[in-house]
Amino acid sequence: MSSVISVKDVSKVYDSGFQALRGVNLDIRRGEIFALLGPNGAGKTTLISIICGIVNATAGQIHAGAFNIVSDYRRARQLIGLVPQELSTDGFESVWATVTFSRGLFGKPKNDAYLEQILRQLSLWDKKDERIMALSGGMKRRVMIAKALSHEPEILFVDEPTAGVDVELRRDMWQMVHGLRERGVTIILTTHYIEEAEEMADRIGVIRRGEIVLVEEKNRLMEKLGQKQLRLQLQQPLSELPADLGGYPLSLTDDGHELVYHYDSQSEHTGIAELFRHLEMHGIDYKDLHSTQRSLEEIFVSLVADSDQSSAAVEVEQ
Repeated sequence: MSSVISVKDVSKVYDSGFQALRGVNLDIRRGEIFALLGPNGAGKTTLISIICGIVNATAGQIHAGAFNIVSDYRRARQLIGLVPQELSTDGFESVWATVTFSRGLFGKPKNDAYLEQILRQLSLWDKKDERIMALSGGMKRRVMIAKALSHEPEILFVDEPTAGVDVELRRDMWQMVHGLRERGVTIILTTHYIEEAEEMADRIGVIRRGEIVLVEEKNRLMEKLGQKQLRLQLQQPLSELPADLGGYPLSLTDDGHELVYHYDSQSEHTGIAELFRHLEMHGIDYKDLHSTQRSLEEIFVSLVADSDQSSAAVEVEQ
């Protein structure tokens, strides 16, 4: 699949000497939903701002479609829509005037039917004549999304899409994102709500201290790094585990009514068969069993923790 965004060896050092990005390489595939995850200060917003032409990179090259974002800025920027994290717009303008003006900035011909469709999708049509300053915070964020979509971009960057919005809008936005993808729009989102990435993304990227530490298909990532748990509902509760089961990664929960076995589904030997034989030897019967997998949030936390430990080890060696 062809890349619609190509980032090659991009670094950013601010005048203060702070290095926000360190040799970032990233390819975004056409038509996918890509989630960029990372803790505060990891470089997510800096990377998006550079791709969108808001911040200049210190080194490296970026292409949007076939266009270099520096030497062919105008055509590259026409492909991109940006929903920023901050709510910044002219509060005295009406909703309709704002989205119409945004479309005109990109040299697009008048298309009231298209703008009406966007506003209706975002539940803004009945507020099109209201001043933005009179809207709630959630409605203002909808306006920012409408502005980003007004010029029919092929690539949409959404920085913290549901920060400070209600549950209903979050669900509506998830549906809208899937609808845009079906129309061929490539979507790159950053989020602190990891359930959003788990719900929507095709691929996951993790950025830590200005470096991309992992890019992987979401399902493959969860298969590779997601430990599984086998949960057995016991016929009779146990007060403690038999001594010869101490070598297994077992734990008792629910006041001894549930036995939990932790294992790696990718391992050649999961140990489940041996566990069942030992349970039978001890006369431990179960009435139900099911397996669960680590969530994306747990995987993300472990990746960030591993990155911190590696960085600390390097600092100690130096």
